[in-house]
Amino acid sequence: MKISKIKEILEAEVLAGEELLDSEVDAAFGSDLMSDVLAFVNDRVLLLTGLVNPQVVRTAEMLDISAIVFVRGKRPDENVIELAKTKNIVLLSTTHTLYVASGRLYSAGLTGDEKEV
Repeated sequence: MKISKIKEILEAEVLAGEELLDSEVDAAFGSDLMSDVLAFVNDRVLLLTGLVNPQVVRTAEMLDISAIVFVRGKRPDENVIELAKTKNIVLLSTTHTLYVASGRLYSAGLTGDEKEV
């Protein structure tokens, strides 16, 4: 699914990476535990989280995650936004909760990322 479609579905604001909205993701993963993201995420995944610290972008960079959605209207500070820009990671912010955002995306056809453990 194109990130531009995700933006539309979630009624999200683009915080970084406007020029990358035509990129695609294959699945989504929602978590506030970056250790879970590191353990369970595959390539080309959209990360949904309520965390707004630099570690979220660093984790995304390590796993080649191309887009992060901050839920519940959360917005990272300018340092995190600038870090995402340098790493070519799209940042979106939606007012929806993690549960509702995940449900909207799943209903639109974006499946969850389920790496075998």
